[in-house]
Amino acid sequence: MSDLIERGATAPLDVSADWSELRDWVALLKPRVMTLVVFTGLVGMLVAPGRIHPFLGAVAILCIALGAGAAGCINMWYDRDIDAVMRRTLRRPIPAGRIAPEAALAFGVFLSALSVMLMGLATNPVAGAWLAGSILFYVFVYTMWLKRRTPQNIVIGGAAGAFPPVIGWAAVTGGVDALPLILFAIVFVWTPPHFWSLSLWAHDDYQRAGVPMLPVVSGARETRRQIMLYTLILAPLGLLPTLLGLAGWVYGAVALSLGAGFLLHAWRVLREKQDAAGVSLEGDKAARAAFRFSLLHLAGLFGALALDHWLRLAGVIS
Repeated sequence: MSDLIERGATAPLDVSADWSELRDWVALLKPRVMTLVVFTGLVGMLVAPGRIHPFLGAVAILCIALGAGAAGCINMWYDRDIDAVMRRTLRRPIPAGRIAPEAALAFGVFLSALSVMLMGLATNPVAGAWLAGSILFYVFVYTMWLKRRTPQNIVIGGAAGAFPPVIGWAAVTGGVDALPLILFAIVFVWTPPHFWSLSLWAHDDYQRAGVPMLPVVSGARETRRQIMLYTLILAPLGLLPTLLGLAGWVYGAVALSLGAGFLLHAWRVLREKQDAAGVSLEGDKAARAAFRFSLLHLAGLFGALALDHWLRLAGVIS
């Protein structure tokens, strides 16, 4: 406080610098990734049977956001060496020298503990345990164990991003049922074609950093085949809630359309004009388009599920 008074007495406060520092701390939480995580957690909560007080529901969503951000923060701390040599990550706060690694780690650990404790107190211990498991999985299994060791890092590590709908459901019910597990499976299978589409056009970055992403280890051609394979599994998996009677025809129609759209994008990635090694001769336009559509695909599926649930509760559809 005395420092602020002294600064105020001698010079105007540098508001732009203060906001810049705040933006750096927020950037550590990977807010763009957090947005989709929070949305899938919210939908898990909305479609769960039973009721939760709106205030406690808001606290639960905040905890999911904080937990996801905390995991992202610790991930940035651990990956600061490879972030510094990748073009798309070298401007992050830690490799750019704007935030000290030790401070970022402390911030991530603090938010992890806060989010889990608050979730357990505001909702129930089951939801708190699922949130803790998601953070630990992302940090220790994906970031520290898998990412630098195997091209299957995204396949297994994809489970980390699949927890939120289960956490949201557990926050309301105190348990887990078939629908949240299906939603978990959808996100789990969605993650590889989503991320491999990105890694096709970020191949040079991963190679420079020594990260064994599938295009670096097995080549672009095999990556294209794997994207197609996982999308072939994902499309019918997205229909499972309707086929099992856990969602209605509104969700089913959207899932069918989005699944067909993702399959079309995956086919274009597979058939894009390429050299003998499978490297695109068109600037990876198809992979970039597939990556963008994959975001729409997942958001659309979960949005349709929430809409379908609301319409059935309102008696608009049966």
